[in-house]
Amino acid sequence: MCLALPAKVTTLNDDGTATVDLGGVRQRISLALVDGVGVGDFVVIHVGYALSRLDAQEAERTLALFASQQGGAP
Repeated sequence: MCLALPAKVTTLNDDGTATVDLGGVRQRISLALVDGVGVGDFVVIHVGYALSRLDAQEAERTLALFASQQGGAP
């Protein structure tokens, strides 16, 4: 099973990567597969790559669902 998670972009880097935040965990990811990503956008990430941009409301619903299944924040 594959799991792709929504994360919020906090920093764009000069090398085609971004730093994202997922429940307080920050990770550097590649933006090679997605165009037009900006700070504050949500992206779906899987194995270190942004796969697509995601609407903020959909991202929040997804994160809330994960949190309710785990009994806390993702």
